[in-house]
Amino acid sequence: MTTGVEMGGAPFDGNASAGDMADVFAFDVTVARTTCAACGDTRPVAELHAYLRSAGTVLRCATCENVQVRLVRSETEAWLDLRGVRVIQLPVPASS
Repeated sequence: MTTGVEMGGAPFDGNASAGDMADVFAFDVTVARTTCAACGDTRPVAELHAYLRSAGTVLRCATCENVQVRLVRSETEAWLDLRGVRVIQLPVPASS
């Protein structure tokens, strides 16, 4: 697990979660856009507030601070909680 700021400190931006998220997603998740389940704000994952020393990686809405994403990892498994996200918009390559 990546080390970073304590939950009480100032957050990193969502780019700080790229390493942990790369183990779960097969694309650069920081360019995906989430819509917050609490306030409806939509923005790239890179702009969310990342807390890296809680029980794994926590990404919070940059507008209302609602928890959008929780990622906890062990040596052999990962648990991903997206209940704070209403919808996630994923980039797809253009078809030829």
